[in-house]
Amino acid sequence: MTDLAQDFERTPAAAGAAVRLTFGASGLLKDRIAGGEPAQVFASANMEHPEALRAAGKAESVEPFARNALCALSSPTFGLQGRGLVARLLDADVRLAISTPKADPAGDYAFAMFERVESTGTGPAGSAAALKARAQQLTGGPQHPPPPAGRNVYGVLMAEGRADVFITYCTNARQAAQEVPGLQVIDVPAAVNVSALYGMATLRPVTPAAQAFVRFVQGDAGQAVLRRHGFAAP
Repeated sequence: MTDLAQDFERTPAAAGAAVRLTFGASGLLKDRIAGGEPAQVFASANMEHPEALRAAGKAESVEPFARNALCALSSPTFGLQGRGLVARLLDADVRLAISTPKADPAGDYAFAMFERVESTGTGPAGSAAALKARAQQLTGGPQHPPPPAGRNVYGVLMAEGRADVFITYCTNARQAAQEVPGLQVIDVPAAVNVSALYGMATLRPVTPAAQAFVRFVQGDAGQAVLRRHGFAAP
């Protein structure tokens, strides 16, 4: 989003407007906007939070702008032991971590993945409940402090040894692995993976600058920035 904002500000469409970014778990940001905090554009890692603001009369329009998927970010000492990722995650000794569901869409997607483990027969009966119960919710909630400036929160948590495996977006996992030597990124099998569709809301009262920014993100230049960071087109 920082790169998107900076690139937009250099375009004629910005007409001199500057983008001021506020970051946080999108469920929490949604609640702040619903509570009256002013904003002009809201970007979320799902469509539900922007749509909730439209239903509440806070947003004029909601559009998808990117896709992501889930990956497993693991410690240097974690190994699959000759088995698949799902079978290894079901081992009781594996310290599993996710983001906080409802507050952070990444947690909701992780829960959806756990449900697919059971519904597809990849895991035995009861595996969804078992994974949800064992998964530590280490980030994304109102009680969690932000990471140090300029750091990837997943990289920080894994470097602190808080978990063996963290289920998060592939883009986050790859960034964390670049920041922290030794961290591994393991693909989640397609049968149980979840495609995360990202949404962007233009909030009321609508301004020309906000509309121009949304158009930029959806256009060729904005999509090129997103591809460079590992996102897919919506």
